[in-house]
Amino acid sequence: MRIGVIQASSQSGKNELLYECTCKAAEHNSRNDEVINYGVFRNENVNFSYVEAALNISLLLASGTVDFVVTGCSSGQGMMLACNSLPAVLCGYTPTPQDAFLFGRINGGNAVSLPLGLNFGWLGEINLQCTLDKLFEGDFGCGFPPEEAARKKRDTELLKEINSVTKKTLAEVMGLYDKELVRRALRWKAVRDDIREHGRDPEIVSMIMNVL
Repeated sequence: MRIGVIQASSQSGKNELLYECTCKAAEHNSRNDEVINYGVFRNENVNFSYVEAALNISLLLASGTVDFVVTGCSSGQGMMLACNSLPAVLCGYTPTPQDAFLFGRINGGNAVSLPLGLNFGWLGEINLQCTLDKLFEGDFGCGFPPEEAARKKRDTELLKEINSVTKKTLAEVMGLYDKELVRRALRWKAVRDDIREHGRDPEIVSMIMNVL
């Protein structure tokens, strides 16, 4: 599984920590996950809002460039809402290890948003590491608790079906978005380059190459 780490400029100071914690959490399972860091990096001289970051997350997931995204913003809420407004993303808000464990086992989405500022006090990195450890512990979408696993998995599949029916594809709606938003979002070079190299949806890869 390819896991992308990406967050808006407001929390660029936490990027390296977020990446390191994600790598450590991914090492604990047997899936041989690959973690890719897209930034925003500390001291990067370009600014991206959480809405622009969310659009890049949608591009990464819709194109098949990554299978999962770890992200966040100051509160975690705005990024979660922005992600869930976009095609191909089912994002959970995971401020605690319990939330992360249940999201992974029950909801089986493809992105999580973490609060990287709110309540991130002294030793906040410990909660972050424990949260990511619990997220990647075990199989996604396996159901929990075990005695209710079958029902939980049915509900999750129904949720994903509703999500896919309700939303249009990214290729269908990209041209309807605010052109300045798209232009600003697609300045994200690390995302563009990786989609061009690893994207599995030729329509989206072509779209990215032709926009800029």
